[in-house]
Amino acid sequence: MGILDSLMGGGKGLRSVSRIKHRGKRVSEILEAHARFFRGEPGGARANLDGADLSRADFRGANLTDALLAGARLDGANFQKAKLTRADLSHCNLRGADLRNTDMTEARLPGADLTEAQASGIELFRCDLTGACLERANLRNTNFRGTIIRGAKFAGADMGVTILRETDLEGVDLSGVDLTTTLMPRGYAGAKQQAAAQKN
Repeated sequence: MGILDSLMGGGKGLRSVSRIKHRGKRVSEILEAHARFFRGEPGGARANLDGADLSRADFRGANLTDALLAGARLDGANFQKAKLTRADLSHCNLRGADLRNTDMTEARLPGADLTEAQASGIELFRCDLTGACLERANLRNTNFRGTIIRGAKFAGADMGVTILRETDLEGVDLSGVDLTTTLMPRGYAGAKQQAAAQKN
């Protein structure tokens, strides 16, 4: 069974991409054309899902590298083990989305809402998360190295064993977040202050 076949099967509470339409086309057809585009085959076209209503869509294992998803509704969608490398997810609604083990290297997510997203084990290497909301998100074992997170909100997020090394934390409020096992930038004073506060 191929990836697209498994996507069309859907899952509990999820919507099959073969049953969702955007601008008159089935999303499954858009993904098939995108796969051809990615492989450089005839008839390929980059997936343009800007502004689409894809809430609770089943994208497990999908290759959305370089896809356009700006402003899309992706709340509750399942992206487990999908590829979103360099995808444009600017101002997306990803509330409660399942992003576990997704590769989001160099993805663009400024202003995205990832509240309560399941985002453990994600590659967020060299992403743009300017002004994004990650409150109460599960970010365990997530790699933020080289990512822009200026103005991002992390209140209540689980950042156990999260990698923030080589990440610019200027203007980022991490107060109230347990950073005891988080890999922080060398010399980051906030981590020491947080540890001291927890001992008292």
